[in-house]
Amino acid sequence: MNTSPEKKHSVTLMDVARASGVSGATVSRVLSGYEFVKESTRRRVLETVEQLGYVANLQARSLAGGRSQVIGLLVPNLGNSYVGTISRGVDHELIRANYDLMLYTSHRHPGKESFYANAIANGLTDGLLLIAPLVPATYLEVLREQNFPYVLIDQTDTTENSNVVESTNWQGAYDATCYLNQLGHTRIAFITGASIVRSAVDRLAGYKAALTDCNIPFKEELVVEGDYQQQTGYEVSKRLLQSVNPPPTAIFACNDLSAFGAMEAVRESGLRIPDDISIIGFDDIPQASLIYPKLTTVRQPLEQMGQVAVKILLECIEDLGRPTQHVSLKTELVIRDSCGPYKSQNGK
Repeated sequence: MNTSPEKKHSVTLMDVARASGVSGATVSRVLSGYEFVKESTRRRVLETVEQLGYVANLQARSLAGGRSQVIGLLVPNLGNSYVGTISRGVDHELIRANYDLMLYTSHRHPGKESFYANAIANGLTDGLLLIAPLVPATYLEVLREQNFPYVLIDQTDTTENSNVVESTNWQGAYDATCYLNQLGHTRIAFITGASIVRSAVDRLAGYKAALTDCNIPFKEELVVEGDYQQQTGYEVSKRLLQSVNPPPTAIFACNDLSAFGAMEAVRESGLRIPDDISIIGFDDIPQASLIYPKLTTVRQPLEQMGQVAVKILLECIEDLGRPTQHVSLKTELVIRDSCGPYKSQNGK
């Protein structure tokens, strides 16, 4: 058999179909991961693909059928379970729809996000999902001008011209703060998220509203700026415990990673969780129930957010004139072990 590079690159999908004795549609389903194909047929097709050296040509697929059956996913990073859990929901829904996934990471660099968004729209994907993008107004207008389908996940567009899937961030933060007050806490510190992300703004607003409704005066020194990163959560909590007098009796972090950092800082300060200080997070990533003590947190339906975003995006791909949708999924307070009743210094 001639296995030269020229021969490999000239092999078409129909060559694979003829050699394996099936239709071109069956080959396409096998290569796209479609589940409802006989296992013996799947093996035969994959063996033929390997023997012939077939390489899928997404560009040709797009030009021939008008669609690439590929969705772009732009994420800030791959280093935490928040992104991973949303992405899992995205992936599961795309498999059901017989779509492939193309992943891009921005590392929270607005310029990189803008570059990728434009490149994706002019490339080989049929639509774009963006997880918690930064300053979206700088490039979303370009996507809209090109009539390119996209959905924002856990971020909103101030123009209200974008498809959005988020959770009830304000209500989740409000519920968490009220819960701490029900335990007797009145000096409740708050670690913010990145202020450029709408979910962070909404959570801070929910915290402030709960303080007002619980008749707790707002204290500027109890609000410290975070960025959703564990290391930052540790650093700002350390400074908070050293500089504020009297110290907080509870810390509400804008996400679970920041809460993990706060827990580390509390332990280094010689304090016990929750006996000396209570800690609560936001997201309910898988690690929240595995650490010690298990983290009380506000659960976002992260996987469902990914699934709903895919459904909306595919609807937009089918009908480019479809009105935009804004879906807000409910959060839920998950009570575990990291919060306890307020105890005065004399233990009463």
